[in-house]
Amino acid sequence: MQPTLTGIGLITEDVLALATFYAELLDTTVDGDERFATVKAGGAGLGFFSMAGMEQMVPGSMAGTGNGRFTIEFSVDDVDARYQRLVAAGVTIAKPPTTQPWGRRSVWIRDPDGNIVNFYQDIPAPSTA
Repeated sequence: MQPTLTGIGLITEDVLALATFYAELLDTTVDGDERFATVKAGGAGLGFFSMAGMEQMVPGSMAGTGNGRFTIEFSVDDVDARYQRLVAAGVTIAKPPTTQPWGRRSVWIRDPDGNIVNFYQDIPAPSTA
């Protein structure tokens, strides 16, 4: 049986600030404290771990790590409406809405730690005829 992805954990210096940022983006709530918190995102969860807590749990695990080196993707019904909402909330936009030739419309933002978040919707691919 293939493993099932149930979530992702982000390691940060400020657990509650990052968890609150994602909770506001995803219209949900934060469960946890300054050491560990979670935010539900559709069928999966986002976990937020403190750097000190990770280092205590797995000594040496934080050596050579950094932020901003991955993307998190969320499917939405309307990228343009989401974009307007993000702008109104003062979120840092990395790339405004664009449509890709393979049939995906996306808006890219940065979270407070510098990670890229992609809100996208699948759309019909443009005809090449």
